[in-house]
Amino acid sequence: MREIWIAGLAVPAAAIVVAALVYALGGPVAGFAVLALLLLAIVIWHLTQVVKLVHWADGELDAPVPEGHGAWRIPFTRIYRRVRARAAVHRDLAHTIARFQSAAEAVPDGMVVLDAANRIRWANRRAQRQLGIAEDGDIGTPLANLLREPEFIRYLEGGDYTQSVVVPSARESGVTLSMLLVPFGVDEKLIICRDITELEAVARMRRDFIANVSHELKTPLTVISGFVETMQDMDLDAHQRERYLALMEQQAQSMRRLVADLLTLSALESEQSPAADTTFAVEPLLRAVYADALALSAGDHAITLDAGPAATLVGARDEIASAFSNLVTNAIRYTPKGGRIALAWSIAEDGSGMFSVRDTGIGIAPEHIPRLTERFYRVDRSRSRATGGTGLGLAIVKHVLLRHQATLEVASVPGSGSTFSVRLPARRVHRLPAAEGARETAVPARG
Repeated sequence: MREIWIAGLAVPAAAIVVAALVYALGGPVAGFAVLALLLLAIVIWHLTQVVKLVHWADGELDAPVPEGHGAWRIPFTRIYRRVRARAAVHRDLAHTIARFQSAAEAVPDGMVVLDAANRIRWANRRAQRQLGIAEDGDIGTPLANLLREPEFIRYLEGGDYTQSVVVPSARESGVTLSMLLVPFGVDEKLIICRDITELEAVARMRRDFIANVSHELKTPLTVISGFVETMQDMDLDAHQRERYLALMEQQAQSMRRLVADLLTLSALESEQSPAADTTFAVEPLLRAVYADALALSAGDHAITLDAGPAATLVGARDEIASAFSNLVTNAIRYTPKGGRIALAWSIAEDGSGMFSVRDTGIGIAPEHIPRLTERFYRVDRSRSRATGGTGLGLAIVKHVLLRHQATLEVASVPGSGSTFSVRLPARRVHRLPAAEGARETAVPARG
């Protein structure tokens, strides 16, 4: 402050000294005239500095601070320092905002900032995709105009944000979103959108699984319970008792098969029980599957085996045998008596191996094929239950193939039969050098 007083009073003091000299030399009129002119010049110069300051204040925010002179040099310098400090703060703030936005873009969830009136102030790209927010046209628009789900609007206006709300995506069909609103700042809100489509699917599968298992066990348990009560309450002859016991044993076998398949499926799905790979010859496996097919068919079908080129496989033998057997078992169950079932093994030019089961059964409509490997999925529930299937066979096949990086290919024409093919990757198939020719075995249908 002392500098300002010194600089501010130096010029008027000099003017007074000059005027006094003129007064002494030229008389009072000349002295006062010179003093008046000098004071006027000083006032005009100060006004010029004020105009310069006002012009800068009315200009662009990033305009440079003008340079001051004399007594004005000090305040202009102080203003320049303050502006430079404020600019540094703004740069730091902009950097912080940019980092926040970058972090928000990296978050796997959608994020939307709303103002006090629930208008969109900002949204990351994921939220823009999930909610259909246009970055250019929808900023400042009420979110309720874009997301018109009644459940979400009630949640937004209700004021209780302790829990999230589940709504379908406004932009992506089949996507389910969990939306949680978090108040922050002064009447501002942050909405976090999370894609829970897979979680919902898993929860739905769990509910369906429990319902299906309960349903599958309920029927045989009801039958067994009914026969037990009957045998307790009634005096039965030996023939009736044997008949009831046979039916009870049949239902018990059905439950045992279901439990066995559930345990197998659980073991296949467990990440803590990886496939124990061994190298084994494919022909003995095919022969074993073929023998089981003959036993299950009991002569009702013409079953052939084309063992193809000799080879060895790398994988879990029991799991691959289970997958092959399930495909063959399905073919037998869904092929009427007198039908034909052909088992074949081949190696493609790329080295991949293929085991196929072709039947002349009832066939499958195209809309059912994508869901065949779902647990308990049945094209015809009544027919499936009559054939003794548990509804888990193709689910087991699916998980075995996943563990062996193999694929299942299905081709079917309703009323004309189906072909189920397992394609094993080339790295798991080793063709033997001295490959034998194709070998075929056939069993005629029972007359």
